[in-house]
Amino acid sequence: MTIPADQLTQDMISAEISRIHAEHVQSSRAAGSPGPVHPPRDFSAYRSTLLRHPTHELVRADPEGIELASPAFGHTDVAVEESDLTIQHSGEPLGERIIVTGRVLDGDGRPVRNQLVEIWQANGSGRYVHKRDQHPAPLDPNFTGVGRLITGDDGSYRLTTIKPGAYPWKNHRNAWRPAHIHFSFFGSAFTQRLITQMYFPGDPLFGLDPIYQSIVDPAARERLVACYDHEVSEPEWAIGYRWDVVLTGPRSTWMEPEDADHA
Repeated sequence: MTIPADQLTQDMISAEISRIHAEHVQSSRAAGSPGPVHPPRDFSAYRSTLLRHPTHELVRADPEGIELASPAFGHTDVAVEESDLTIQHSGEPLGERIIVTGRVLDGDGRPVRNQLVEIWQANGSGRYVHKRDQHPAPLDPNFTGVGRLITGDDGSYRLTTIKPGAYPWKNHRNAWRPAHIHFSFFGSAFTQRLITQMYFPGDPLFGLDPIYQSIVDPAARERLVACYDHEVSEPEWAIGYRWDVVLTGPRSTWMEPEDADHA
């Protein structure tokens, strides 16, 4: 029998996560592998995966055909000011101003140059500017929460924004998402898109979040967490974080599967 989400407690969800982790570690050891590489797509503690995970092989798309009908991201070329989410309106947004910087690398440590990166996030109160987000947190008229940038020749990027707040997401009773920023990375074609989330160090909600915990490998989870960097912080203006992204290889940053719900 399926238990309604509003009757599922955090203790029930946490127990389910522990059981799933133990089962995957045990099955990996039985198979002689060091541990699971990818998170299970039907991670039952993350309730919507039960309805949305793929049950058939993915359809392979022709990149040239896809680009004939794919959307354009923005109406102009990417401008430098799009990487600063705090200057998009007439006033300053409310919240803790932060800088996020790092490098985008391939599995061999080479910089990924001229990479289109898209960013979206909740505001400082934990609310998105979206009609589906109706929880009683204030909207900020000076913060939309979306941006774009292009990586430099050394694979570097730099983002100025407001630290997002945690928000409820109704996966179960009293469910809250840790503060995070969504990142989307494009390659040379629309079919080469990877999506992930960056988290902040020391968040007390990590152990309670089924999305973060769906990554069974603890080391892979840690690669989603930015590091505070005092050299990036700017005096009397912004707190700095550093977050490097590895797109391929055994130490790659975990990316959401193409079918995932980007909560």
